[in-house]
Formats: sequence, structure tokens, C-alpha cells
Amino acid sequence: MQITMGRIAALAATLVALPVLAAEQIKVVERPVGETTVDLGAKGDSVGDMLVFANGVFDSANKTQVGSDQGYCIRTVVGKSWECFWTLTLKAGQITIEGPFMDEGDSLVTVTGGTGKYVGAKGSMKLHPRDAKSSSYDFTYDLL
Repeated sequence: MQITMGRIAALAATLVALPVLAAEQIKVVERPVGETTVDLGAKGDSVGDMLVFANGVFDSANKTQVGSDQGYCIRTVVGKSWECFWTLTLKAGQITIEGPFMDEGDSLVTVTGGTGKYVGAKGSMKLHPRDAKSSSYDFTYDLL
């Protein structure tokens, strides 16, 4: 059987079009009770303000604490979004995150690495408010 460049290109195009499935999915709930906003720009909500936090993270049923997260966000667009960096700490290791946190609705951020079981982690994390008051958030980590 002769393999032509056309067949190789067609195979490559098919492989690129296949969806990537997560190697591991972790679902936790964050309760944002340990947060402080630092007013660094103009008085009130303004570009450059900082949000710092350290919160407990609970199982997907929101009953048992399974870890914690801590980090910070910088206000980038007033009333719309922050750019955030944080670390999720679980018994098996840590996962680091970077990306935009939206004031309303869901946010999708990037997994940038990890330690322990999660060393070299890549993927994404979807952040979903559980209610209109943002009293807790569903975090779904899709690790590749």
C-alpha cells in the first residue's frame, strides 16, 4: 500500500478535529469567605484594584472540606472581569491556575501546572456560580 502526502494530510486533519478528552476531572466547591479587596486605583472599583483570597474547597456535594485555594486577582475591566492567579491545594498535590474571572456568569481559566500527583498538569477549569449571591462556586478541573 502506497501512502501519499494527500492521505497523510487527510489523516492529520481528522486527528486534529477529534475532541480532546480529560484524563482526569476534579469537581469541587469553593466557599469564598476569606476574601479582601485592596483599593489600589481610583477610589471604589477601578482598574488595578486587587482581590486576595484564601478559601476552603469542598467535595462536589459541598459537605466535606477536601482542600483549599489561595491567590489574587487584579481588576482589568471595571464591572466585568479580573485577571487571577491561584493555587488549589489537595491531599495529592497542588494545581495552579491563571485566567479571567468574570463578574457575572461562568469563567474558563487555564491550568498552568502542579505538584505531587498533578506535576506537569495542563488543561482548564470552569468556574460556575452556584447562586445569584456568589456564595459558592462549582470548580470543574479538566486535566489533560
